[in-house]
Amino acid sequence: MEFKLLHSDPGSKARAGILKTDHSEIQTPVFMPVGTAASVKGIHQRELSEDINAPIILGNTYHLYLRPGLDVLKSAGGLHRFMNWDRSILTDSGGYQVFSLAANRKLMDEGARFNSHIDGSKHLFTPESVVDTQRLIGADIMMAFDECTPWPCDLKYAKDSLALTHRWLDRGLKQFSETEALYGHNQAFFPIVQGSVFPELRKESAHFIAEKGAVGNAIGGLSVGEPAEEMYAMIDVVNSILPEDRPRYLMGVGTPVNILEAIALGVDMFDCVMPTRNGRNGMLFTAKGIVNIRNRKWMEDHSPVDPDGHCFADIQYSRAYLRHLIISGEMLGAQIASIHNLSFYLWLVRSAFEEIKKGTFSTWKDRMIPALSTRL
Repeated sequence: MEFKLLHSDPGSKARAGILKTDHSEIQTPVFMPVGTAASVKGIHQRELSEDINAPIILGNTYHLYLRPGLDVLKSAGGLHRFMNWDRSILTDSGGYQVFSLAANRKLMDEGARFNSHIDGSKHLFTPESVVDTQRLIGADIMMAFDECTPWPCDLKYAKDSLALTHRWLDRGLKQFSETEALYGHNQAFFPIVQGSVFPELRKESAHFIAEKGAVGNAIGGLSVGEPAEEMYAMIDVVNSILPEDRPRYLMGVGTPVNILEAIALGVDMFDCVMPTRNGRNGMLFTAKGIVNIRNRKWMEDHSPVDPDGHCFADIQYSRAYLRHLIISGEMLGAQIASIHNLSFYLWLVRSAFEEIKKGTFSTWKDRMIPALSTRL
């Protein structure tokens, strides 16, 4: 994996760069559509590549491990071939999913024992097994196994959790260095900074991870309920320590406003289920604000869903038509809304790239954020 910084914004810490894997060239900042179980919900791979033009998507180790299972993925030649996707894939380690099981998992120094949410069967994830699993999946970028601390949590819990995450990281890095990619393309391994909302723990974790010299680094454990200002403060603390010449991935974030604010703080990569999940429920993101397409006010609005042309370059659907589909429970409605939102998110980060390149990102961001927060 290669990463090259191209431009910096004079009014913020925003950066524009190019990330290269064996499968695609990725312009950063980038948003990665979430394809949890080998599918971005409701979206064909052709639409992902041609209409949305996503250079990279995210898969999830926990879900892929349980279903379809590693034997199936290995026999297919890895996830790229299994889902017929020839661009980059990043896999989350599954840590967040395991720890969200709460009553159905047990943390130990060895790893995490958990019961499948599908059939209750018992499983064990260790830092080593998660590396092996991601080798079998074949993702271009693999994530370290970590504990995502809940919010709120007390300082002692956060300290103990961070120590466990760091011990697991050392084991995961060792396993990564002692194993090989299986399908003829290179794989990268990203550590994850944790520490909840405690600045000293975040600093400790960022220093620990920076010293590992990984080709990229991630920031986890945010956007889990804490106030946005605390999230931004933790990002700022961490990014003042993480190497400037490596990509920084903020996991699971977030709204368009969150993304622009985090770009201003030096983040390069994002993922979130919000564009597709909210789209399926009738929430559309636009450059002028947020549209709840279920509202009666759109019933006879025959103007385009996206009058600014940020998606559907060839075909425009009206707001009235999309409202009808969503209200009627038609699958096409969820699909159109999901494509719209993903297209908008990709437009947003590409626009950020161009504004950074021109040196005007900060003024553009300050103009965009009030509009993005408006309910239409």
